[in-house]
Amino acid sequence: MTTLFDPTPVSSIDPHACAIDVPPPSTTVAALSETLPPLCVTSTEIPWAEEGSIDWSVITEMRGVASRRLSSRLGSDTVDINHQHHIGQLIIAELLKEYTSQALTVGKIPWSPGYQTRMGQALFDSLFRLGRLQTLVDDDTIENVIICGADNVWIEDCSGALTRGQPVADTDEDLIDFLSFIASRSEVNERSFSPSEPRLHLRLDSGARLAAVAWVTPRPSVVIRRHRLSNITLETLVAGGTLSAQAASFLSEAVRRGASIVVSGAQGAGKTTMMRALCNEIPAHEMIGTFETEYELHLHEMPARHPIVHAWEARPGSGEKDSVGHRAGEFTLDEALYDSFRFNLSRQIVGEVRGKEILAMLKAMQSGSGSLSTTHAHSAEGAIRKLITCAMEAGPHITSEYATRAVGEDLDFIVHMELSTTPTQGGSVRHRWVKEILSVHASDSASGYSTTRVFSAAQGQQVAQLVCLPPQYARSESPIHTGGLPWP
Repeated sequence: MTTLFDPTPVSSIDPHACAIDVPPPSTTVAALSETLPPLCVTSTEIPWAEEGSIDWSVITEMRGVASRRLSSRLGSDTVDINHQHHIGQLIIAELLKEYTSQALTVGKIPWSPGYQTRMGQALFDSLFRLGRLQTLVDDDTIENVIICGADNVWIEDCSGALTRGQPVADTDEDLIDFLSFIASRSEVNERSFSPSEPRLHLRLDSGARLAAVAWVTPRPSVVIRRHRLSNITLETLVAGGTLSAQAASFLSEAVRRGASIVVSGAQGAGKTTMMRALCNEIPAHEMIGTFETEYELHLHEMPARHPIVHAWEARPGSGEKDSVGHRAGEFTLDEALYDSFRFNLSRQIVGEVRGKEILAMLKAMQSGSGSLSTTHAHSAEGAIRKLITCAMEAGPHITSEYATRAVGEDLDFIVHMELSTTPTQGGSVRHRWVKEILSVHASDSASGYSTTRVFSAAQGQQVAQLVCLPPQYARSESPIHTGGLPWP
């Protein structure tokens, strides 16, 4: 586990060793305590934890006090996160010292220095990170955390095995309160989580994605998805059995030629991982724009691969909708995409297409530079129908005929990901693989488009084999082996 709390014993911490003038150097801890919210103990008996476990009820109480003190010290000043962490550590040290004093006052044995350090880390995690969830997010063997109520927690590891986890809160109400707390503390992209906003989608500092819902479900439901493979390549996916070397060679050339590609699949099928691998095939000199509801691709954090990346993240806004359906402060993906046409981009990459932002993405495809995106679908053909439906959500001015023609003309390939789960004695084994690569063309047929299978997996197989190459790829000098298959 990553430790961010300074384990220096509280007795040796200088409470004024702060890089900014909060509080003034002359202020003593005692004087400061008179002006800040006190530590409130509701009974004469302080709920001291056993040395072997963290007492999260105490941590919850201390977090409330620490949060108020932190807000009071920071005031309205803009302070970077490192300074916030520093001030938070000083406040935590104060609280631990106060608890020690209170223990002595009521005749209790105070916490040992080692246990103080553990409680300090737990309080730091609750104040700045994910509290009881933090150890799960830090565990590289964990892929998903599924919560169906505070005490109904399931851990899914990278093999797909499910095991029962420890409670993440004492009650459902405590879990909701903590989710509301972490949603509101982001200065960059604050989110609301309340009865009037019962959905929460958050990008966590680790790069994981949190989705939560409450009030409209019997118990609060939370899923944390960890993306273990961030700097991934097609070669790595070939080594892992996701696709053949031949299919990887084809996709690499398609990306470099500026083909517009949509990666489809069910939830958890590996769409984002495939998207990252495709993005790594974009030449380093190209200027890239990414558009996501929550950052997941993280291309802007890998300047060694792509030094020029403009990363847009949507903002949900708050309050009532105005006459055009916008909330105060809202910034949508379709707005970001339209704005991006002024940024001289070589590529426009949409993390996921779920609605009318498909229109702006189709315009990006029309530019010929090659757009990449993902969408949920159960088949490659289903992905095409999904994109057409998304386009029609933009309003009555987008007809089915227009949407179908636009998708048929501007989309080049669908890469469909499949997720297979094989039960084992100890749980299950999951395998993500490319089931199909479909070429899409405009057509005068009744459907408005036509498709050709480039790669496809036979029944019972988990490797998509070459079926038929588009003529421009078959005639190239690429290492793709055509096997003498003609283009119809």
